[in-house]
Amino acid sequence: MSLLDSAAAPLTLIQNHNHQDCNRRSANFHPSIWGDYFLFYAADDSLEADVVNENILKLKEEIRRMLVAPDIKYVQKLDLIDVIQRLGISYHFETEVDEILEKIHKNHHVSGSGLRDDNDDDLHSISLQFRLLRQHGHKMSSDVFNKFKDNKGNFKESLVTDIKGILSLYEATHLRVHGEDILEEALAFTTSHLESMATQISSPLAEQVNRALNRPIRRGLQRLDARHYMSVYQEDPLHNKVLLTFAKLDFNILQKLHQKELSDISRKLSVREGSWGKTAAREGGRGKTAVTKEGEGKRRPRTEGEGKRSTNEERGKRQRWRQG
Repeated sequence: MSLLDSAAAPLTLIQNHNHQDCNRRSANFHPSIWGDYFLFYAADDSLEADVVNENILKLKEEIRRMLVAPDIKYVQKLDLIDVIQRLGISYHFETEVDEILEKIHKNHHVSGSGLRDDNDDDLHSISLQFRLLRQHGHKMSSDVFNKFKDNKGNFKESLVTDIKGILSLYEATHLRVHGEDILEEALAFTTSHLESMATQISSPLAEQVNRALNRPIRRGLQRLDARHYMSVYQEDPLHNKVLLTFAKLDFNILQKLHQKELSDISRKLSVREGSWGKTAAREGGRGKTAVTKEGEGKRRPRTEGEGKRSTNEERGKRQRWRQG
């Protein structure tokens, strides 16, 4: 066999292989637990008016004024930022939050001046400050926690009575990096005491402690944690009604948008799989269909333009709601 013949042989094999029928195996996925819920989901447009409702916009503006108020101590602003983040509404105030944390980091940790107040040695305040700054990419040394150790190098036993401070320190330890021994020690110290406290304290603090031990903020999923935190936060007698009301409205609006998106996706997948009738089957799964109002089971073809407009409308709704 010549060199030319030997080089051409594999091409012949590949060419013959391409003519063979390829029957792909089914993945055999389990049916969706939602069934056809999203396939036939009818969006409730009543919340459309709420998005532009003057009352919602007022709540949002009121929260923004809280964040930028010049007469609030930095510790209070940190608490406010923490609640806003845990309620899942911080994406509305990203610019304000970034500016506040940048100012705190610059004045308090870089220049060493300003922004200090009577709570500077408070365990909760320092732990919260440490966690928020590190979450946003600012450098803060773990040496700030040395002041809470005794002469023997152990964390002071007097801290045990400060449940809120212990919980904040516990959350802060989950932003440690390799080699930060003091945070490793703090994690063991706080975990041990929180586990013993969990059965001795009352709600809503007890609920927060149990939740943190099971899944710290750092390891949580924001939307799921936000829904849980709303129920805990409203039990706090000192909760901010403006924040809670806005968070609930925001959650419901986003939920409706997500349901609408899942409905659109479900319908597109259903068309592709040919489960919407003979029309889709004849189209080879490429046709677009939409439910009509003339009667149950009647459907009409939906054009590519309609599909694109629907997608663009949803994106526009998200953008308008976020910008307020």
